[in-house]
Amino acid sequence: MDNHSTLATELGLKLKQHGYLLALAESCTGGMAAQAVTSIAGSSAWFDRGFVTYSNNAKTEMLDVSQTTLETFGAVSEQTAAEMATGALKSSHAHIAASITGIAGPDGESPEKPVGTICFAWVGTQLPMFTCTKQFSGNRTEIRQQATAFMLTGLIERLA
Repeated sequence: MDNHSTLATELGLKLKQHGYLLALAESCTGGMAAQAVTSIAGSSAWFDRGFVTYSNNAKTEMLDVSQTTLETFGAVSEQTAAEMATGALKSSHAHIAASITGIAGPDGESPEKPVGTICFAWVGTQLPMFTCTKQFSGNRTEIRQQATAFMLTGLIERLA
C-alpha cells in the first residue's frame, strides 16, 4: 500500500469515528487527493465529493471564490485556499473540507511564489478554518504527491 492509500485509510477511519462526510477542492493536484480517498473500498460512506477547479473561472463558478480575492492575492494564496475549502463545504453535504492550490511547475512561478509553493486550507462545520503555505521540492509529480500527502495528513490532524 502506498503512502496516499495508507493516509486515506487512516482518514477514512477518523471520518467514520466522527460520523463525518468529506469534500475536497483541488487545483494543482488535479484530483489526486480525491483519487487517493476513492481508492479505499467503502469510501462512499465518508467521502461526499471532490471539486477540481483548475482555472480561476472554475474556482469562482463552482466554489464561490471571489474575483476580488483572486485579483488581490492570486490563485496561489491562503486566502484563495480558504475560500475554496469554504465553498466545498457549502456546496456539499460534508462536515469537513480541505483545499489545495499551488504551483506544481515546471512553469508559472514568480519571485514571490516559486515552483513548489502550495497553499492549503481545512475547515469544518465544527472546526475552525486553518490555512498554511508549504514549499515542496522535486519535479511536478513529486510536488503534487507531497501536496496530496500533506492535505490528507492535515485532515487526520484536524480530526484527532
